Amino acid sequence: MDSSPSHGCIEKKHWWLTNKKIVDMYVKDARSLIASQEHSNIASAINLLDAALALSPSFEIAMELKAVSLLRLRRFKEVADMLQDYIPSLKIASEYSSSLSDNHSRERVKLLSAGGDPPNRSEESVKCFSVFNLKKKVMASIIGNRNKEHQWRYLVLGQACCHLGLMEDAMVLLQTGKRLASAAIRRESVCWSDDSFTSPVKSFNYSKTPLHSESKSIIHLLTHIKLLLRRKTAAIAAAEAGLHAESIRHFSKIIDSRRGAPASFLAECYMNRASSYRSLGRVTDAIGDCNSTLALNPSCIEALTTRASLFESINCLTDSLHDLEHLKLLYNSILRDRKLPGPVWKRQNIGYQEIPCKLSLISNKIQKLKQRVASGEIGNVDYYAVMGLKRGCSRSELERSYLLLTLRHKPDTSMAASLIDRCEFSDECDVDSVKDRARMSGLLLYRLIQRGYTNLMRIVLDEEKERKKIKHVEHQQQSSKSVQKKHAFQGVFCRDLAVVGSLLSQTGFNRPIQVKYEALSC
Repeated sequence: MDSSPSHGCIEKKHWWLTNKKIVDMYVKDARSLIASQEHSNIASAINLLDAALALSPSFEIAMELKAVSLLRLRRFKEVADMLQDYIPSLKIASEYSSSLSDNHSRERVKLLSAGGDPPNRSEESVKCFSVFNLKKKVMASIIGNRNKEHQWRYLVLGQACCHLGLMEDAMVLLQTGKRLASAAIRRESVCWSDDSFTSPVKSFNYSKTPLHSESKSIIHLLTHIKLLLRRKTAAIAAAEAGLHAESIRHFSKIIDSRRGAPASFLAECYMNRASSYRSLGRVTDAIGDCNSTLALNPSCIEALTTRASLFESINCLTDSLHDLEHLKLLYNSILRDRKLPGPVWKRQNIGYQEIPCKLSLISNKIQKLKQRVASGEIGNVDYYAVMGLKRGCSRSELERSYLLLTLRHKPDTSMAASLIDRCEFSDECDVDSVKDRARMSGLLLYRLIQRGYTNLMRIVLDEEKERKKIKHVEHQQQSSKSVQKKHAFQGVFCRDLAVVGSLLSQTGFNRPIQVKYEALSC
């Protein structure tokens, strides 16, 4: 009877040792595959590491190797999904939601206890107890104890967040990882003897601290992130102050920079610049930036809403209806899936609770626009707003505006290529689909510009003809008035000469002659 428990313990211990040996073997094979630096071998190493993590989910070395391998294969979304608990913005959002729920539960306790008997001392202590604060303290202590082992997470996740466009999170993570690496070096250097600094070979754990080349690349990446965030902050501050031209200038520096930026970050900059263009009344430029945003992020709710309202403002009702229908389908898919589009760590400008209200508003707006289209308002496009001109503009102003808009929005292959060249895409993104969306939306906008130029040029030519007719009529009237005035003077002079001749022809020269000095003085 006593031998059976010990036999069970031996079996469990033997099973644990077997799994550990298998995990170590997987990790060893994965290291050799990763050392080859070939993408196919690294992908095979990831499969081995997945098998190792299936046996030992908390094995730190396997997690680190998998994260680094995913980063080398540019599979940044998988890195973010793997380490999403360390993303600062996601942690803040979860803490905020938990604090709201905690406050709501406290209010419910107060309401329940208000109508009954006064609570005793134990119930008061329960009501004042904050689970959220305790959870925050415990998590802070856990993170503080694990910083020595988990500092690789900050560096790897920071690089992945940078390529995913989460620049603020990337800056915080990289700065934290850099600070922890420096602290680790200082701690280990204190324990070194004098010979350790001069010896060429030192058994140092490089897995915990980045190499010199890696540290240098992280410093360069951090500098670039700070530059982009500085320009973005200046642009947003200028827009909030009403200096929209200054905001456009700062966003254009980010978009037109020689060094590329992540696609999602550029999509956000395009959207912000479109808002500034809209505030200045530059409708066509705002639509062009919305097109670029939707080419990079087809499910951007803000871009679809803005472009639909811009099309409605210039009476392009069919295009506005198309965007509103797309937006309605997107809202329905969100309600069906019970979550916003994209992964959990993706930033959203809208909450899930707002979707039902917005869906009803969009449905009502679609019905109104369909009624306007049915009543025949489809051809009253405001081409003056499209070209950015006032009514009664001259031909030179129209030609200048058309030239600038054509140079900026011509949908040739170089435009789509320049958009692709300025963006940094992850390996999962389909670059060809982005290029096709940019070319198609650019072609539709260019046709709108051409129609605006043709219609306004016809109006300008008609106005010029009308002005020429009016000028010709005025010239004829002035010339006829001058001729009539000249004939009037000539008639008076001839009439006076006729009177003198008739008097001279008469007999009897002793008659007095009436003289008009006005005629003679002529």
